[in-house]
Amino acid sequence: MQVSSVAQMRALDRVHIEQDGIPEALLMENAGLAAVQVLAQHYQVNGRRWVILCGVGNNGGDALVVARQLASRGAVVDVCIVGDPARYGDAAALNYRMAQAVGVPVCVVDTVAPVMDALAACDGVVDGLLGTGITRPVAGLLAAVIQAVNGCGKPVVSLDIASGVNGDTGQVMGCAVQADHTITFGLPKVGNLLYPGFAQGGRLWVSHIGFTRGRISDPGMGAATNDPVTLPPRDATGHKGSFGDTLVVAGAGSYYGAPYLAALACLRGGGGYVRLAAPASVVPVVASRAGEVVYVPLAETAARAPARENRARLLALAEQVDFVILGPGTSLEPETQELLREMIASVDRPLLVDGDGLTALVGGSPLGADLVRGRHGPTVLTPHVGEFARLTGMRRAAIEADRVAALRQACAAWGAVIVLKGAHSLIGYPDGRVVINLSGNSGMATAGSGDVLTGAIAAMHGLGLDFATAVRMGVFVHGVAGDLAAAARGEDGMTAQDVLDALPEAVRQCRRREAGWLRRYTLPTTDEAALR
Repeated sequence: MQVSSVAQMRALDRVHIEQDGIPEALLMENAGLAAVQVLAQHYQVNGRRWVILCGVGNNGGDALVVARQLASRGAVVDVCIVGDPARYGDAAALNYRMAQAVGVPVCVVDTVAPVMDALAACDGVVDGLLGTGITRPVAGLLAAVIQAVNGCGKPVVSLDIASGVNGDTGQVMGCAVQADHTITFGLPKVGNLLYPGFAQGGRLWVSHIGFTRGRISDPGMGAATNDPVTLPPRDATGHKGSFGDTLVVAGAGSYYGAPYLAALACLRGGGGYVRLAAPASVVPVVASRAGEVVYVPLAETAARAPARENRARLLALAEQVDFVILGPGTSLEPETQELLREMIASVDRPLLVDGDGLTALVGGSPLGADLVRGRHGPTVLTPHVGEFARLTGMRRAAIEADRVAALRQACAAWGAVIVLKGAHSLIGYPDGRVVINLSGNSGMATAGSGDVLTGAIAAMHGLGLDFATAVRMGVFVHGVAGDLAAAARGEDGMTAQDVLDALPEAVRQCRRREAGWLRRYTLPTTDEAALR
């Protein structure tokens, strides 16, 4: 599903109104009806009391539609408008007048006291205070109302986005409503999907409100959810080389887990043949756990890290394979770091750089970005936020404030695909596209999980996906494996081994694509079939 920025959604609104001739009031009516549909599906309406909180923008107009429609279904509604109704635009002002005309009680509040009284007596709350356009911290009466909502203990349904969440970044602007459900209109906004905004919104629903399919399916939006693709069928007559030949350069003294997890994840994810090039003293330890891997013992430094003298041998090996992984657990030894830099510059196969390989790209001459841009084969970098900050020189706070913008800037500068790991990992491409991954859970925030990801990406490439698709499907399958592990063991105490063990089942589920399973990883819409 395409994902929009706030500005793109405003432009879509204008196009549908001005070019397609769809009245703004009709779009607002559709938005309110979609919200009522979700609300009625999950909560009692007839005879129950609902507080409808309205701001003075179009979000408030959507809420006024909800109030009128709930009243028509037998609900008792109390409408509280925070601000001056004279500021309503045409469609919202129309709904303000309609609500009054049909007898919906409307109260314009200038203190939090009447809101608190209404909240104390209600069965549920509809949040139409702020919408997606907020650009500065919430303060004053609005902040007091939001705090009252969060303290009332009643179900909360937010319209478009939980009030107080920035629609472009997902950041909480001072304070934000904690909703149980959010119905977003037209398309999901970036802020609906990125943490902490995603957590503030509860369960997210999407209503297209009458927008034309062609316009909301336009890949030119530049962002999308990481919806799974169909995996290529396995060749019934294939041999191990038919499903990818991967070289993993990993490991050093005291770093035995990274090479083991990366290499075996490629096999468990569907890859056919994996060669692990690791220091000679590391190989016996890893081989005792993963006999299926082919080992390439490397000359090592005094610190038992890969020595620079391995360069020619590794480059010759790289010529024989389909995919190369560099860096997991190779250490920060200066000689090894130089070897990694030379490998990155010289390998012409599809390349994934992770872990200590990312550190090798920080500083030095030529600059890491120049090394990567100068490569002949495609490159994917897989940093977490701290590594991303070191790669780009950006402050961590600036990255967290707008992850999408930071990622787009870095992908363009490096000419690489970058997976910015974290809750709802982002996959960025040099052409500006960003894909938001929805699989996975907090139990995957554990040592070694990223090494499993590197192997999963290589496996997807080995199964026959093109490079760009293999990266995002590797991220997706890795998250599904994490979800399976969490279902079996709980998120507390999960290890990377649990994620690794779940990879075959994750791939199997991706192949079967059962309807119930697929709904878990795609955003539900407010049509009748999705609600059923």
